[in-house]
Amino acid sequence: MSGSGHAGDRQTWTPLALLQWCEGFFREKGIDTPKLDAERLLAHTLGCRRIDLYLAFDRPLAPAELDTFRDLVRRRAGREPVAYLTGEAGFWTLELAVGPGCLVPRPDTETLVEGALAAVDILREDAPTRPLRLMELGTGSGAIPLALCAERTGLDIVATDASPHALGYARANRERHATLLAPRQNRLTLVCCRDFAALAPALRADLIVSNPPYIPTADIAGLAPEVSRAEPRAALDGGPDGLAVYRRLLALAPRRLVAGGHMLLETGAEQAPALLVLLGEIPDLTLVDYRRDLAGRPRVLHVRRDPSETETT
Repeated sequence: MSGSGHAGDRQTWTPLALLQWCEGFFREKGIDTPKLDAERLLAHTLGCRRIDLYLAFDRPLAPAELDTFRDLVRRRAGREPVAYLTGEAGFWTLELAVGPGCLVPRPDTETLVEGALAAVDILREDAPTRPLRLMELGTGSGAIPLALCAERTGLDIVATDASPHALGYARANRERHATLLAPRQNRLTLVCCRDFAALAPALRADLIVSNPPYIPTADIAGLAPEVSRAEPRAALDGGPDGLAVYRRLLALAPRRLVAGGHMLLETGAEQAPALLVLLGEIPDLTLVDYRRDLAGRPRVLHVRRDPSETETT
């Protein structure tokens, strides 16, 4: 924070001056969203909303506040994710606890939530009163099931993750957003396992959702440093072609979905052709649609189990 004309008097650092300096500093360091990151870190430091920074733009910061902010800026310049530095990430209408060892939820995943809500509404046409059973593989922070609970009632969700560390964040978020559960006749059960392996073999879902790891192994090193170096590799690495988990999920679906049940999977933008080929190898599943994200890229594969099929054992 030197060389900006304020270093000689720390008391002259105001929110406006800090934001202007920090945005320029982050831009020099190659940070993609320098202004937003500066605002989020300063708002976290001061315990306020981002808009409040501009309502009190000329208030000098205390020395302790400057020390805290300077440390956060240094760590962000070292490419630690902002969400890890603040301990929170916004997703859908929720603020969620996140941290090292837990994938940061992305805006693209809101396309999966939108598709899942549409599937819930379809299922409700045939089951207007009974609870709907949902399963999620790889819940991470619990972002997807909690977003669904914020919009619908009567959901019985079993969410799994192979990482006990990630599930710790999911439990914290389940407690933080408890008003979305019992008061709305929703239930969220968290289970540590891989590919639903710890669930009873006879357990079936009306809807399965997942944002599985889909980055090809060789591509991970080329991702932004805050992703490749900081976020959990197991939540990113989809195997040599990025499709390893999809193969398992598509094979599992006929055994885990009720007849007529739906499954929605977030995918990489370039993976649609390969996934449609894989889907063609599963006779019990049919394509409902391939939902596009806000940028117009194919993002969410939506399939359905044949309603006429008998239960698969």
